[in-house]
Amino acid sequence: MQFENIVFWCYIVLLLAGGLVGFFRAHSKVSLITASVAAAILVITRVPGLFDRSFARDVEEITMAVLLVAFAIRLAKTKKFIPSGLLLILTAVVLALLNIKRHA
Repeated sequence: MQFENIVFWCYIVLLLAGGLVGFFRAHSKVSLITASVAAAILVITRVPGLFDRSFARDVEEITMAVLLVAFAIRLAKTKKFIPSGLLLILTAVVLALLNIKRHA
């Protein structure tokens, strides 16, 4: 569980950092809003007692899946690896690691 928490919280920090990079480099409010909303959803899923753990994990996985699609679309449009390409890879890796850990 400790490994999962470290990976999860590091991902949230990097997600917010990516939103900030998108905002400051390209003046993209969409990047900032998307990262902030997704991070808020992910944080809420970890509040103890707020949701059933199984439901919270489903929400986490769906949120990250939606982010995968958003980052892929953004990368295809901009052709710039930073931040969308990096976050695309990072999201895929984190999602895979969390699922491996959860189902092991």
